[in-house]
Amino acid sequence: MRATAWMGKDSVKVVTVPDPTIMNARDAIVRVTRTAICGSDLHLYHGYVPAIRKGDILGHEFVGEVVEVGPQVRNLRRGDRVVVPFPIACGHCNSCQRGLYSVCENSNPNARAAEKIMGHSPAAIFGYSHLFGGYAGGQAEYVRVPFADVGPQKLPDDVTDDQAVMLADVFPTGFMGAEMCDITNGDVVAVWGAGPVGLLAAASARLLGAARVIVIDRYPYRLRLAAEHAGAETINYEDTDVRDALDEMTAGRGPDACIDAVGLEGHHGNAGVYAYDRAKQAIRTETERPFALRQAILACRSGGVVSVIGAYGGLVDKFPMGAFMNRSLTMRTGQCHVQRYTRPLLERIRRGDIDPSFVVSHHMKLKDAPKGYRIFQKKQDDCTKVLLTV
Repeated sequence: MRATAWMGKDSVKVVTVPDPTIMNARDAIVRVTRTAICGSDLHLYHGYVPAIRKGDILGHEFVGEVVEVGPQVRNLRRGDRVVVPFPIACGHCNSCQRGLYSVCENSNPNARAAEKIMGHSPAAIFGYSHLFGGYAGGQAEYVRVPFADVGPQKLPDDVTDDQAVMLADVFPTGFMGAEMCDITNGDVVAVWGAGPVGLLAAASARLLGAARVIVIDRYPYRLRLAAEHAGAETINYEDTDVRDALDEMTAGRGPDACIDAVGLEGHHGNAGVYAYDRAKQAIRTETERPFALRQAILACRSGGVVSVIGAYGGLVDKFPMGAFMNRSLTMRTGQCHVQRYTRPLLERIRRGDIDPSFVVSHHMKLKDAPKGYRIFQKKQDDCTKVLLTV
């Protein structure tokens, strides 16, 4: 089969690899019909995630058709159309029983390596390095899906592939980011980052009752999407001081909740600050560029919530712990527990509450994946989200 493989820093290639096979009684094989390039895939693309190896198959957002199931998978049949959550979860451990699927205790066969870096291991993730299990990803013609009796959600005919693939990651992640803000009527929510996750976090904040949503980014076309599809007020941080603008927009109090949808490869309008973090990241004395996280903490109103859904992998420098502690802030974070959200968010799509595919800008064939990565990384041609048809 054909698959998108990581070949080294800033390099991917569509290669021919063996077809996946059933390896466990709870496995399924899915023929992929639509897959996506995610912003967090760019962290792999740039070589910032540990334990990525040449030839690893990328991709953790995909929908497709079940073509084979193991003997213990009784909820799926050949021919079922499904979306597959990006975290791989067993469904039976203590974390899964609590609905914390992205920290499943059984799915990561390389848990010991993750424990050395993170203390305890999170769940495995499709196509996201050997630190997260080394499982082949979904930017391929076929995928082996472990614990298929837990993860895949069957899809009705009235939901398109473009809509459904958003349920694999970006829509649940954005929704969880908003949900963690404990939004009440009248709240002001600020979102750093107008990529697909940030856009869907802003739209989700509206769905959950936020009175105002403010989105911070530097690309005018992404800020336009935030205004058009989430009714957001916008700040371009390259021509506006974000802290001053947020204070002015909230009468000096600050937003009630701040969502960091940027993560470890943030950009900053201040050249000196940006150079400092880039230099430390280059020599691996810091693994993150946490501009959005620092700013969200300092901008949030006292007693407010900082929700972190941007991907981080290691160590953050100059964390404003004094502001965080002394102003009674709460931080909530995590890789999304997608299995908890797929069904209710699917129903929201079917009711017409939201069409999350508004974030999609480009459709390409799987063979064009290298081009897709380049234009997404460089934000060319007003690129917000690339979907690959297999």
